Amino acid sequence: MEACLLVIVTISGVFADSIGPNDKDTNMIRREGESVTLSCSYDTSSSYVYLYWYRQYPNREPQYLLWKGARSYGGDDKTDNRFQSTTSQSSTELIISVTLSDSALYYCALRVGAQ
Repeated sequence: MEACLLVIVTISGVFADSIGPNDKDTNMIRREGESVTLSCSYDTSSSYVYLYWYRQYPNREPQYLLWKGARSYGGDDKTDNRFQSTTSQSSTELIISVTLSDSALYYCALRVGAQ
């Protein structure tokens, strides 16, 4: 089986709020059929939190994967069942059942709703 390289970087939705990767080593190698967990921690005073995950292939625009609500908001939406997300009061995880096509750059993003 081929190895797969996954990289995570971050963007944040609002200047006063923040989100960032938990792992210091953001290059991850997994084989097809294995799973990988990418994680980000976030900080916001809002109770209405939306956490997004995107994937970007070289020389392409970012591709939406999923969003999941946290804290007072519990909704979710995803494009593919191979991608799962969990959230807590201060973090989000993306769990991927790896295929070779998952070799890409991954972004976590934070959006907060009005209180």
